[in-house]
Amino acid sequence: MTLVKLTYSTEDGGVTSAMPNRRQLRFHKLGDLAAELARIEQAEQAGELSAVGNWTPGQILGHVAAWIHYGWDGFPVQAPPWFVRWYLRWQLPKMLDKGMPSGVRIPGVEGGTTGIEPVEFGEGMSELRRGIERLEGGDPPTHHSPAFGEMSLEDRIQLNLRHAELHLSFLRYPGDEA
Repeated sequence: MTLVKLTYSTEDGGVTSAMPNRRQLRFHKLGDLAAELARIEQAEQAGELSAVGNWTPGQILGHVAAWIHYGWDGFPVQAPPWFVRWYLRWQLPKMLDKGMPSGVRIPGVEGGTTGIEPVEFGEGMSELRRGIERLEGGDPPTHHSPAFGEMSLEDRIQLNLRHAELHLSFLRYPGDEA
């Protein structure tokens, strides 16, 4: 396995390997995520939303939304080798409890992941809210995770909440209590 040293853009146009000043988030249910999205949207409307790291707020929202939708629409990545899937499945309870690690890149995928195309803030927000509605709808996703295999709807929800915590932690606004 090759380790990749991530770099982040700085405000002055430089590059650093230091982790940006991220927030600590914890969503216990989809309603917690929805409430945070309302705060993010309010900050965007007030011109007070910023992103630390390399992605725009729209990309962050669109990325989280894309990975929710993949459960119904199909995953654009291949499953890793069986021993990687076995290891990831073994790590799943820890991720559901403690959160997802940052800096993970999918080997062979340009940019290290999918769903990171430039997207306008409003479109990313709309897609993420639609993803929440799909998860709340009770119809389980029709496609198994390429990394974790078959999962219960509750585990799927919790994994998507951990994923949202990871990426939304890069969004900052006044009063975000970072």
